[in-house]
Amino acid sequence: MAGEKIFIGPKLRELRQNDGLTQADLARALGVSPSYVNLVERNQRSASLKFLISLADNFGINWRDLTNSDSAMLLGELREVIRDPAFGDKPPDVEELRSALEGSPNLVRGMLNIFNAYRSFGERLAEQNEAMSDSMNASFSIEHGVHDFFRRNNNHFPALEECAEKFWAQGISDRHEMYGALKSHLKDRLNIDVRQERAELLGISLRYYNRDKKKILLSDGLDHNNRVFQLAHMIALIEFPDLLGEQLSDKLRSSERMEARCRVELANYFAAALMMPYSEFFKEAVQTKYDIDRLSALFSVSYEQVCHRLTTLQKPGQKGIPFFFLRVDRAGNISKRFNVTPIQLARYGGACPRLDIHYCFRVPGRIMTQIVEMPDNSRYLTINRTVDRPTTKYSTEDKRLAVSLGCSIEYSQETIYGITIDPKATRMVTEIGVNCRLCPRQQCEQRAHDPFYSNLPLDENRRGATHFES
Repeated sequence: MAGEKIFIGPKLRELRQNDGLTQADLARALGVSPSYVNLVERNQRSASLKFLISLADNFGINWRDLTNSDSAMLLGELREVIRDPAFGDKPPDVEELRSALEGSPNLVRGMLNIFNAYRSFGERLAEQNEAMSDSMNASFSIEHGVHDFFRRNNNHFPALEECAEKFWAQGISDRHEMYGALKSHLKDRLNIDVRQERAELLGISLRYYNRDKKKILLSDGLDHNNRVFQLAHMIALIEFPDLLGEQLSDKLRSSERMEARCRVELANYFAAALMMPYSEFFKEAVQTKYDIDRLSALFSVSYEQVCHRLTTLQKPGQKGIPFFFLRVDRAGNISKRFNVTPIQLARYGGACPRLDIHYCFRVPGRIMTQIVEMPDNSRYLTINRTVDRPTTKYSTEDKRLAVSLGCSIEYSQETIYGITIDPKATRMVTEIGVNCRLCPRQQCEQRAHDPFYSNLPLDENRRGATHFES
């Protein structure tokens, strides 16, 4: 950090105001002058290392957390916002955006909320053109609510992490014996029997909990990793229901179905935290340069489970690379998404057809890397591969899905997949958008719909790459 100037104005002001202190009070506690505090809060002076350490000692915080703000994510979102046609031909430049972030971060967050509401409304109007039913609209609203809930929490829940760590310390001595340990815990602590059942008897269910008979039935179509995951998931729901509920806001509780969906996803989070304890998993992730296959072998979990867990490494003072995660079926429908990066993922329908996640189905099991560029010129490294679903018989043999794990290009060389990538190179970069309806790009040979926010040039005397433009 030598030679680097550190500006913490908005965070320092928020910290002081949360503690009900004046600038004079804070200055007195830290042994500096009120004028110095005033200058630091207004970002007119950088914070010295001595000042940061004193701040940490007096307020019991990790001073590095003050310097690791979410400014980069907010700046990325702002840059995306100003590309909207509503900003006209003279949108603010990057320096203006940075000034707004430094001076009025809460105002910026509020404006982003307004814009997201405006964009969400526009997307809903676009989807109405597809004549969706009311029930489908309701289901989409639930999907958005769940996704936004995890995004607001940066896909990290400290209380669940702590609970998983305590559970591990008290009841699990060997990771490779976890299935037996969880099965014994359910029997000894909760008087619940676990039994594998034939898939023919369970039908489409992979796991069923009979509350009256206190039995958990697991399909024999589940492999070992998924059997462990299902038991950990049920322990969260049965033993820690209050803890799961404490993570939810009143707004989420207002919808019974949305609350249920969130509780299920939080139980999934707990299961992943139990199978891949945070500190150990973080250490191995960094050491292996986020090698997904290596981590899968080390922790006896699936490829997809590792991808999901990597998106949760956002613990202050022990943060991993910010990733986004996307899962699609053969038709391109998005069935799962988590995001702690600035990139905007599609909220409706499918993802951009130019993403290699769609090509993965032609080369199942093979990892494909791709550098993509969004319309706001931000670039991302994506790691794409198919994953298998539980197979119980010949008729269910091929139910593959494809997953994509991505991060900002600036982190690419911290991963084993981007060691040879030059972040500034322009070759082999694929220009993409969110999806066709929300993409402003012209002359795209993969366009399947007119963009919702703009009109593409159309000349009846000329045929373009598609019939949407000339």
